[in-house]
Amino acid sequence: MILVTGANGNLGAAALAALHARGVAARGGSRTPGDGMRRLDFDDPAGLDLAGVSTLLLVSAGYAEDDRVVARHAAVLDAAARDGVRHVVYTSLTGAGDHLAFAAAHRVTERLVRAGDFAWTILRNGLYAELFGGLLTWAGDGLESAFGDGALAAVARADLAEAAAVVAADPAAHSGRTYDLTGPPITAAQVADRLGVPHRVIGLGEYRRRLLEETPGLLPFQPPMLASIATGIRHGFLGGAGPDLARLLGRPPRDCLATAVAAASATRPAQSVVG
Repeated sequence: MILVTGANGNLGAAALAALHARGVAARGGSRTPGDGMRRLDFDDPAGLDLAGVSTLLLVSAGYAEDDRVVARHAAVLDAAARDGVRHVVYTSLTGAGDHLAFAAAHRVTERLVRAGDFAWTILRNGLYAELFGGLLTWAGDGLESAFGDGALAAVARADLAEAAAVVAADPAAHSGRTYDLTGPPITAAQVADRLGVPHRVIGLGEYRRRLLEETPGLLPFQPPMLASIATGIRHGFLGGAGPDLARLLGRPPRDCLATAVAAASATRPAQSVVG
């Protein structure tokens, strides 16, 4: 059986749906399982049960400080080895993102995966096009960002989910492989141009100030995480595309610019929409 973790989250749910669309029997696991899902709480190591699972698609359990993320991943990987899981597929972070504030937890987890008593495949996912578009801020008649003229080799979440399904459906064909899954580079100016509005660049200091002072609801680890994305894009570290995604999909990636445009458009204040 294939088990997909984080199946109530965006990537996990999409990967599970992609497996089902391919006619592959798979189940989802989640801390709060719904119908047909297995309870899988990474913060409850004693309760982790992977009996009967042959392939585990481990969707990164982020949204926490690094020590907690690594502890979660270590717990489920220990359970995988104990319960006889034959292959683990882990959704990691693109190799170009080593300098990002949230990279360390991914790299530590990759080390644990490679050392585990099972076959493995690592999917180094590029940053979502949806995230890129959502991080652009509407101000007056246009968009603002701290991305400058930098490009991001963004990926539509659906493509990453499909790539994960391709690997999980036939894991032996991808054993011991690390894939870097990035798409064509896009810029904030291109998103703004598609929307017919100007793009204004703000400084990294101003961006950090806004995150800390004007963005309610952020957890303590999130401002430095977001600031690191901004500086990485701005200074050209995240714009390199590679061939692995298209090879896994057997087709060109989706139009990530259109995906980013849709995400930016969804946050547009009603009063700024012409007509």
